[in-house]
Amino acid sequence: MCRCVRLVFAALMFLCVLSSVVFAQSEVTVDSGYMHLQRFLDSLTSLQASFTQTVRDSRDQVIDTSKGTLLIKRPGQFRWNYEQPNAQIIVSNGERIWIYDSELAQVTINRLDLSLNGTPAQLLSGQNKIRDTFEVEHVEQRADLLLINLAPKSLNSDFKVVQFVLRKEQLMGLSLTDKLGQITQLHFSEVKNNPKLPESQFIFIPPKGVDVIDNSGKAAKAK
Repeated sequence: MCRCVRLVFAALMFLCVLSSVVFAQSEVTVDSGYMHLQRFLDSLTSLQASFTQTVRDSRDQVIDTSKGTLLIKRPGQFRWNYEQPNAQIIVSNGERIWIYDSELAQVTINRLDLSLNGTPAQLLSGQNKIRDTFEVEHVEQRADLLLINLAPKSLNSDFKVVQFVLRKEQLMGLSLTDKLGQITQLHFSEVKNNPKLPESQFIFIPPKGVDVIDNSGKAAKAK
């Protein structure tokens, strides 16, 4: 599964910003952090944001950066548009996911239920309770930012740590550490909670002439 897809599932520049700033520390508990994140997710029906993504290897070297926009409509619908440096679109209609790589002229279709297990997108776009699929491992307050570390319960998850960064009821960042120590960091900006989003944003029809790889077991057409 490609890195961008694993991110969506899915599925964070924020920690780079934190590294140069000293924050006052205050104690918070795992339970209070869990309740804050669950309250945020319960209040979320849709989300719109721009993002900057940075990928670092196990030696903390930057190996990729990209930018784009994100739309989420719960339950199960989302659209990630990677705009720089390479165009890629990832769309879910609640049942299937379309991954369109314009450079390769290829569309891959996967089942949503098999793709999101143990990922941040499962929480952001779904209706699961956090502790149904994750263990809350660590919670930390840095000034007005709350950092919440989760570990997927599924042994099949590509990630070993998922970190949500919240400022009050606003999603500021995500960080995903995979089993090989690679870290994907997202910093969100222009975030809007619960905007009205048209259904057309979550429908994807493959362009004519592209290769379609359908792993969903259904016809390669939009819902």
